[in-house]
Amino acid sequence: MSVADEEPALLGLAPVAPDRTVAYGPHPDQIVDVYEPRAGDGGRVAARGPLVVLLHGGFWRAAYDRRHLSPLAAELAGQGLPVALAEYRRVGAGGGAPQTFEDVTAAIGAAHAALAKDAADPGVVVAGHSAGGHLALLAAARPGTPVTHVLAVAPVADLARAHELGLSDGAVAELLGDAPGRAERLAAADPVRHPPPGIPVTILHGTEDPEVPVELSRRYAARHPGSTDLRELPGVGHYAPVTPGSPSCHTLVGCLRPPAPTT
Repeated sequence: MSVADEEPALLGLAPVAPDRTVAYGPHPDQIVDVYEPRAGDGGRVAARGPLVVLLHGGFWRAAYDRRHLSPLAAELAGQGLPVALAEYRRVGAGGGAPQTFEDVTAAIGAAHAALAKDAADPGVVVAGHSAGGHLALLAAARPGTPVTHVLAVAPVADLARAHELGLSDGAVAELLGDAPGRAERLAAADPVRHPPPGIPVTILHGTEDPEVPVELSRRYAARHPGSTDLRELPGVGHYAPVTPGSPSCHTLVGCLRPPAPTT
């Protein structure tokens, strides 16, 4: 698959309906879609791994919602994992700093409360793509959450550098809001400026990503070398790692797939 073909390949997939939806607040976007663990034949099975909370991207904008990650959520559920695909308030629909960040924390907590008891592992893996990868890294930096591992895919891992580059026509400035106080909000929201997280962080990033340059993940990994495992994907762009069926998505699934049961 060429880099140019990656986006239509992902967005051309039909959304997969969840088994149920859990609300964690009164806003319509404060919800989590639940995908129960399933066997290869589609039947429900006992969980064989930890709860995975998925955070979608879209540069934090309301125009982009969680549905494009529903095929990935279903793919992970088919590996025996309980999956919570989180929605959150976004810029243009009540989100931005700090509401978006507060929603992600609340969504992780609600998913843990509702689903962790059924997981095979008490921890929570937060996996995020693009802007969702930024939110996952930010969650890793916050104390008091049940997060035990972060998988960030093509993350906006260095917010200040993303702002300098003007990614997606100034998406970082939109996220942070009006100029007064923006520097303080940037410092609080930039994963690379936080101390190293006390949990493992795995980053997958395509070397040919035209949306979020791999440079941002390299900068994060250089800042937090002890806790970060950066795995660069040669020749891969922005969308293939979260597109079921692609080789790079197979790599992603391998980072989360529970070990096969022993006999």
